[in-house]
Amino acid sequence: MLDFDHVAGFRRETDGRAFSIRDTCLYGLSVSPACEPDDEMDLDLVLETRGPKILPTMASVLAESLSRFLGLDMRGVTHAQQQLICHRPLPQQGDLVIEGHVTAVLDKGAEKGALVTFENVATLKGETAPLFTLANTLFARRDGGFGRNFGDHVARHIVPARDADLFERSQTRPDQALLFRLNGDLNPLHAEPSFATKAGFPRPILHGLCTYGMACRAIVRTVLGGDPSPIYRFDVRFTAPFYPGETLHTEIWIDGDMISFRCTAIERAIVVLDGGQCIIAQRRQAA
Repeated sequence: MLDFDHVAGFRRETDGRAFSIRDTCLYGLSVSPACEPDDEMDLDLVLETRGPKILPTMASVLAESLSRFLGLDMRGVTHAQQQLICHRPLPQQGDLVIEGHVTAVLDKGAEKGALVTFENVATLKGETAPLFTLANTLFARRDGGFGRNFGDHVARHIVPARDADLFERSQTRPDQALLFRLNGDLNPLHAEPSFATKAGFPRPILHGLCTYGMACRAIVRTVLGGDPSPIYRFDVRFTAPFYPGETLHTEIWIDGDMISFRCTAIERAIVVLDGGQCIIAQRRQAA
């Protein structure tokens, strides 16, 4: 059972999270299922001579997860939702100051676990205007029953009932997780077969944040003509594990400046990302 007062009042500031153009190129490569040497859009994400262009979802690997500081039973913790607001496009390199705090706690019951949402707000060092706000919702299966709640969790986005307007299929690499882990998430669940087996999986699973980045890449390619800069918001729910080497099928619905999406592992016909919401920059000024 979690310590409600500790979790609800938790705050942490990280001063000096630097990232380089090399880090940006690595992230672009790690969420590209098979970077084709003659694909202009792929090259834009991985070559320093082209900027490179930066997917806004890179914010998810720049801000440290607060999960290990909250006293949760990590054996029962899974990543449930991810929300990102880009107050302005990310630079190719920079030095960040990141302030994190818990924004919501929901007790689902002693046998049902708890939901915990924390938020990281990043600014460039020496500036005051926020660069991005990243919110993570965790499902802590073993930590329910404390009987108190606070804050509001982000409402689920529902994708349209009609057929998708566009789709993108990406054949991932067998070593996709080994590449993505170099962004900083060294959890052995994504690399060590024996650890994955003990956790109940037949083999290491891909990082949810990798499929999150791949979904963003799919929308940038199919809807935005290879330009990620208009993206203001990018939210998703994680609904099932995805394995390296599988094919990610991204369905996309376009309704003005609102883009909805859902991702399926083709080989198992299982939805792995749902309730996807991408809002383009017309909303940035109004927010």
